[in-house]
Amino acid sequence: MLDNIKKDTQTRMQKSVESLRHDLTRLRTGRASTSLFEPLKVSYYGSDTPVSQVATIALADSRSITITPYEKNMVGAIEKAILASDLGLTPTTVGQVIRINLPPLTEERRKELSKHVAHEGENAKVAVRNVRRDALHQVKELLKDKKITEDDERRAEEEIQKYTDKFVKEVDAVVKAKEDELMSM
Repeated sequence: MLDNIKKDTQTRMQKSVESLRHDLTRLRTGRASTSLFEPLKVSYYGSDTPVSQVATIALADSRSITITPYEKNMVGAIEKAILASDLGLTPTTVGQVIRINLPPLTEERRKELSKHVAHEGENAKVAVRNVRRDALHQVKELLKDKKITEDDERRAEEEIQKYTDKFVKEVDAVVKAKEDELMSM
């Protein structure tokens, strides 16, 4: 029982960190990245479809991305989706290829993004702590039902706290790396 709680706790905490990493890859850092367009959806025959499923997204160089739709009629829909998104990018179309140039980030924008990264990191830490709270609650329930001893409870609490400390440090490392990446350009 305790082993299951510990494994579940570790898995859920790891997922919180992975979610943070995934969210931060979408954050624009001045370098071109195809992950910027992952959340972008276009209307494709009446249903919202990710851009990556209706076009090829490729890096032209470190500051520009090209999007080549599989069908000619999708060029306009993709352009509209990019303009309507909160990416703040302006597409340029040449024939059937959409080119997006990423302007260099201003110092003000970097600081703003850095604050956003710190906020996301704080949210990830809260998620890790919520997992800890749930696990400790499960351990206390086992003690209340007399399925474990007080010594088992204390050991489990210490181990869960170690997991929490480990994953909070991991979140801090991810946030620090992203902030360094933002400020180094």
